[in-house]
Amino acid sequence: MKFGAVPVGEVEGAILAHSITVGAQTWRKGRILSADDVRQLQSAGMTEVVVASKAPDDLDENKAAELIAAALVSQGIEARPASTGRVNLHAVVSGVFTVDRGVVDALNRIDPAITLATLPDFSTVEAGQMVATVKIIPFAVAEPLVRQAITLASRDLPIKLHPFQPRRVGLVQTVLPSIKKSVLDRTAERTADRLARSGSILAEEIRVSHETPTVAEAAKALAARHDMVLIFGASAVADADDVIPAAIRREGRVERVGMPVDPGNLLVLGEIASRPVIGAPGCARSPKLNGFDWVLDRLMAGLPVSDREISGMGVGGLLMEIESRPQPREPKPARSLSVAAVILAAGKGERMGGPNKLLALFDGVPLVRHIADCVAAAKVRTLVLVAGHQADRVTVALGDAPVRIVVNDHYTTGLASSLKAGIGALPPDIAGAMIVLADMPRVSTTDLDRLVDAFVKAGGRSIVPATHAGKRGNPVILPRSLFPAVAKLEGDTGARHLVEGSDLPVIEVEIGEAASLDVDTPEAMALAGGVLEG
Repeated sequence: MKFGAVPVGEVEGAILAHSITVGAQTWRKGRILSADDVRQLQSAGMTEVVVASKAPDDLDENKAAELIAAALVSQGIEARPASTGRVNLHAVVSGVFTVDRGVVDALNRIDPAITLATLPDFSTVEAGQMVATVKIIPFAVAEPLVRQAITLASRDLPIKLHPFQPRRVGLVQTVLPSIKKSVLDRTAERTADRLARSGSILAEEIRVSHETPTVAEAAKALAARHDMVLIFGASAVADADDVIPAAIRREGRVERVGMPVDPGNLLVLGEIASRPVIGAPGCARSPKLNGFDWVLDRLMAGLPVSDREISGMGVGGLLMEIESRPQPREPKPARSLSVAAVILAAGKGERMGGPNKLLALFDGVPLVRHIADCVAAAKVRTLVLVAGHQADRVTVALGDAPVRIVVNDHYTTGLASSLKAGIGALPPDIAGAMIVLADMPRVSTTDLDRLVDAFVKAGGRSIVPATHAGKRGNPVILPRSLFPAVAKLEGDTGARHLVEGSDLPVIEVEIGEAASLDVDTPEAMALAGGVLEG
């Protein structure tokens, strides 16, 4: 592929390398320039344009990404549609994701144009969660390189999803005078929650004195009736001959006492009657991530866990709170992760040909009021609407909607001015801003709540866009860390530029057609059920 500045008269069929402004229009990068485009460029007085031109053996970025992703797909993993040279791979079911680092590294060494990024090895994932992404860096890549990547991926299958296998689990809890019944009850509840993520159930619980014979008898009884046994001791394991390992050894065998994961060091693993038995560390009474989760999830996914596997958990075994990991958690105060909404309603909507689309009636309600009511009912703390074109009429149409109206007198300069005006009007303690376009009538309050829930679950540090068939659309939640970047935007550049250029994690939320359906033309308005004024 050739890349560089080319005289305007020679760019027909080439790929626009950077977004540019031509007259009153903004042309996005990736546009295939036509003969008419060439005439418009010449009319605008432009003499050269930076473009990319494909060589005869080059594959388009989307086609290349699709082919490589298809070779990576295996049972439990699906590829989503390609967009801007990227194909995301998602888990079809919940389970444990594994990756062969050597193969991934080899694929990434084929050529810098071809990249594969994945979750860490042995990640616990939910159905629908992204596990890997293929990204082609340039607009096209040589087909022989793509074929090399396909051969490597299809031969070695570097990424796999091991689905959870629901099991019936028995629980033994030991009792000492110092431990309260409420602690035991809460432990049982949280254990049931942990098991639920794999579809497993806590089928039976036995509480016994903290003595080797009674623990051994209870564990043996549960192993005879269930698929797995968990033991929570009233006192921590201090030695390989302590009560819990001694009880397991009395009726079966102990695989390992202790693990190089903190929290979780004091875990015991063994088996009785060919059933896995885990002596849980005290930290497993808490819903927070610990070494017990690593062992439990692998066993639930049918993966081997032995002394060898546990001894290899030290790298990465110094754990901390990981907000994005699916697991039961104590709720956090909503106030610390408040989300605000910014409705962008300032544009003139020139493609509509005259009427103000935001005043079109949907079931007798102006579109802008419909959107405002929808957003106001969502899980947002503050709602700001940025008006510009016909701001007075838009204000009247909003009526008594619970929204703060900010008028952008510079709306004709482009989308960036409205985005900056909206973000600038938010309170200083807002964790994120949901950017909502006022001309998207199918977006529902439920859709918005799902975006907010995903943002909060991820700790307020991720970008959360809505998607349709795997393609990113609107609305999108931007974390506060991106607000300074918003302040630097100019012209017709919007949130999409920030999403594509940021290094922050992106959590996509599929909401269907609502993420891509806007009403920019009279035809689109009619199809959506809107009635234009006049």
